[in-house]
Amino acid sequence: MSNSDETSRVLRAYAEAWLASDLEKVLASYHDDIELHYMGESPLAGTHRGRDAAFAVLAQASTRTGRKLIDVEDVLVGESLGALIAVEDLGDPAQRVRRVLLYRVQDEKLRECWLFDENQRFIDAMWSKGD
Repeated sequence: MSNSDETSRVLRAYAEAWLASDLEKVLASYHDDIELHYMGESPLAGTHRGRDAAFAVLAQASTRTGRKLIDVEDVLVGESLGALIAVEDLGDPAQRVRRVLLYRVQDEKLRECWLFDENQRFIDAMWSKGD
């Protein structure tokens, strides 16, 4: 099996679990050594290494933004990386934001993720609430 086959299978299963709000499957998709790379200049920006750090920052992001997944518009797969194009409602009042989540898959799990937002200034403001 090629890397692209593994990446496609893992990303599609992850997208399906996320769309179904199946938190158990979503969290099980992450590698023990997951690295999350959040762009921008908010308190959540930077690299978060390991499941504990990743889960903590994911929880903070959800709490600060009241995020709700609307759709996964597409799953893109290359030889070594894959991406989800996600649309989420964030904030109160909600603003619809398109996000690109770029992943590297290893051992049938999401090993590394880079998050890019179409409106980084808005995300930085949302993720800076409470600081």
